[in-house]
Amino acid sequence: QVQLVESGGGLAQPGGSLRLSCAASGFTFSSATMKWYRQAPGKERELVATITSAGRITNYANSVKDRFTITRDNFKSTVYLQMNSRKPEDTAVYYCIVGPEYWGRGTQVTVSS
Repeated sequence: QVQLVESGGGLAQPGGSLRLSCAASGFTFSSATMKWYRQAPGKERELVATITSAGRITNYANSVKDRFTITRDNFKSTVYLQMNSRKPEDTAVYYCIVGPEYWGRGTQVTVSS
């Protein structure tokens, strides 16, 4: 079955860098568009970034554009989210998604001084 396992979250100070990873299995990863969403306490889920199957096209939410970068390694069936210049408002649970219905369990990112 489809499995998505996120990792790399934690507590960090504003302004630093962090990389999230999502290890995927149970489907043809190299053919799938992958997405990262996030959900902050009391807020709706937000689509953060999308990357197409070969990694040629990426899209970002305005709130993270020029700070976050989504990449993928199709040999490792893993998608990444590089978070630079973090802000307190980046605090959220970050989810890896494939298709409309498959979500990982998420990884908590907390940005606080």
